[in-house]
Amino acid sequence: MFYGMFALYARQHGVEAAAESMAGVLPAETLTALRERFDSDRKKVQTGGPVIIAAGRPDWYPGPTPKDKFWNALYDQFQSEGWNDDRLLSVNRSSDKVVAHTERPDKSTWGTRGLVVGYVQSGKTTNFLATAAKMADLEYGLIIVLSGIHNALRKQTQMRLEEALARVPAKDWFRLTELDRDFRLPSFDAAALLSGNQTGVAVVKKNASVLRKLKKWLETDGARTALKERPMLVIDDEADQASVETNTINPLITDLLKLASKSTYIGYTATPFANVFINPYDKSDLYPRDFILSLPRPDGYFGPEKIFGRDVVTSELGATDEPEDGYDMVRIVPDEDVAKLRPGTKDAATFVPELTEEFADALDWFWLATAARRARGDLGHSSMLVHTTVKTSAHEAFRPVIEEYQAATAAGLRADGSKTEQRLRSLWERESARVPSPDPLRKASTFDELLPALRPAVADARVVLDNFRSTDRLDYNSRPSQVVIAVGGNTLSRGLTLEGLVVSFFVRAASAYDTLMQMGRWFGYRTGYEELPRIWMTEELQNNFRHLSRVEYEMRDDIDRFQREDVTPEQAAVRISTHPALRITAKMGAASPQFVSFEGRRFQTRYFHNQDPTWLKKNLDAATRLLGECDRAGLELERGNTGARLFRHVPSGLVQQFLSSYSVHSASKDVDPALMSEYIARCVTATDKSLSTWSVAIVESPQGREATIGNRSVRLVTRGRVNDKENPDRADIKTLMSKEDRVADLHLTRSEARRTKEEDLRGLRDTDETAHREGLLVLYFIDPEAGQGGGVRHDRLSMGAKEIPVGLGIVFPSQSSDELVVAASKVSVDLSAMEIETPDDRTEGVDEDTETESSE
Repeated sequence: MFYGMFALYARQHGVEAAAESMAGVLPAETLTALRERFDSDRKKVQTGGPVIIAAGRPDWYPGPTPKDKFWNALYDQFQSEGWNDDRLLSVNRSSDKVVAHTERPDKSTWGTRGLVVGYVQSGKTTNFLATAAKMADLEYGLIIVLSGIHNALRKQTQMRLEEALARVPAKDWFRLTELDRDFRLPSFDAAALLSGNQTGVAVVKKNASVLRKLKKWLETDGARTALKERPMLVIDDEADQASVETNTINPLITDLLKLASKSTYIGYTATPFANVFINPYDKSDLYPRDFILSLPRPDGYFGPEKIFGRDVVTSELGATDEPEDGYDMVRIVPDEDVAKLRPGTKDAATFVPELTEEFADALDWFWLATAARRARGDLGHSSMLVHTTVKTSAHEAFRPVIEEYQAATAAGLRADGSKTEQRLRSLWERESARVPSPDPLRKASTFDELLPALRPAVADARVVLDNFRSTDRLDYNSRPSQVVIAVGGNTLSRGLTLEGLVVSFFVRAASAYDTLMQMGRWFGYRTGYEELPRIWMTEELQNNFRHLSRVEYEMRDDIDRFQREDVTPEQAAVRISTHPALRITAKMGAASPQFVSFEGRRFQTRYFHNQDPTWLKKNLDAATRLLGECDRAGLELERGNTGARLFRHVPSGLVQQFLSSYSVHSASKDVDPALMSEYIARCVTATDKSLSTWSVAIVESPQGREATIGNRSVRLVTRGRVNDKENPDRADIKTLMSKEDRVADLHLTRSEARRTKEEDLRGLRDTDETAHREGLLVLYFIDPEAGQGGGVRHDRLSMGAKEIPVGLGIVFPSQSSDELVVAASKVSVDLSAMEIETPDDRTEGVDEDTETESSE
């Protein structure tokens, strides 16, 4: 009965103040029970929910209470939308944890900075709505949501917020923006709102003009006085867009925060690649110095890993199952067709796209997939994305090409057995066989079963141009069961949700990796039609997305590890921002890392030019020379406990010499021998002189064929290549290293290594007297001819190589102490001189408001 009142007061003013305020009313034993319950609730918030790297703020938040107006109304709204208990519990826990790592509201002056890392198209909005509701219940006076740079996305976010707050009494909140109106200077002073009991809510674009108006409204004396008492919350819905290292938007956001004595800034992003490069030691900046929270991947979520697959990562070495290659949903647009679909920089005004074979297939599949959904009784919206350029003048040119093909297809379907029908039947049978339904109880439709729904699917489809100049924008609320072919630029490719997206035709030249990941409108949920989505893109984009799948996985894995190691957000800045894979973002124009560190990282080669004898022979010669130099140095080749043979205490110069001669396939994006060699040189000259010596191991297969390598006999290992018909000149073996290989220099047996957890193996290396300072280089001499029955998996092909391929695995030791973590940036490779790729068209025009400040 009394707990609700006690918890409300304790959240605002602390447990001692709450107990003191009720001391004259309740007996001591009741107060003790209330305190114990409050402490228990605080601990539950901290122990449950998602992974978080935190700065060590004292526990103060016990979660919501039955008396909370905003959160309980939002909870009821979620229930009315059909949310199950697990989903409700997840958003409650994650938002609790966010609130718990902000400052307690009664403190006089503070500024909290945090980052929430979700997934593209995964429901981050619901998390920040829950967080905002709970903070409104803590008497925050103003909640500002920064919603990208486009009107369409701002409107979408405004709509979702209004739906979420529909059950909150109107007297408790004040809407400062509307569906069709961004922030304008109100006729009343901000102090009038902030001095009352209402919470002001604004959803604004990251537009300089809009932010200046908001700042002007809040910087009056009355408003500043009110903001000393009531905290301000700024939620950055796309924290990596237009607010990292920009000369205008970033300072305006920080200026807004400085107007309040008590402020909280929380960035929400699915691509933290840029955020980690903000200066973590600049207290006026937006770096998440108080917490970095990683949301769990929701059940049923279609992310980059499911669609594009990814390479195996360190924590999975030795696992019995390799990472899946993803659904077979990506179709390649030939490079020679790109110019027919995407205008050059100066050709947009006169550009006329061609209906290439792949573009026609994409349109046909969109109609087939829509018909298949309709045949199943799914009457939801069905969308296709066409994104080849940011040039708005070129978007209009696609309309007649699509509509002409649509009309011809509709006419052809009117005649039974026509060539059009045969064409669509062939495509359906071919594609539906390639990607079966993940639901064994769902019987695949035949073409004849979906044919009645196919004709209206083609006829009902309409082309919508959605860019900042368009008057006919996407509006899924205007009518049900829409069939939409959306042609556009950045408004489509980033932030905006395309409902029922089944087909994406995407040949955009994305320059930055964080931008590339955000452009994945096909990520999200496809319940009931998981096997139907298809994506047409270039092979280069497909490879980039696959690489990003690994980068994303590793960054989240790092956040998980950092939490276990009690790393602070500021320490995480150094570690994450020097992740080797992020050097790619420098080449592609993202917030550029100045350094890269290989500390604690493991790498392996996956791809080989198996049909290039010169390339293969070059690597074989490099490995042979390395072993010969070890012999000449008088080093003994011993047999390790895992079965590998190895040289110990090999001088780093020999390893660097090998790396300078060893070539890596361009598809192995994370393995850069030249950069690794430079990193080794920096470490050797550092104070602790780590990596001065190495272990060099040779992994063999006990039953492998014998081959002469230099002056010794080596048993070749067997690795099969994936049956990749689209890349016949490239051998993809997926996984080279086993779990025991990466600890070949430690005193573990093969079985001990296999049953030891990844984090424990890392700890054993870090505490080993020698290995904590040495690197490990592992060589694999692969049988070029072994086929099925010769040790190669039944679902793989033989290497079919012209010469013995040499695989490379390399393990760098960790730097575990705080001092060494900081030093890692000093013994890292300087990337400031790296050549930056210049994109042809990075951004299209940004929506500008029609109103001006002078008109208010």
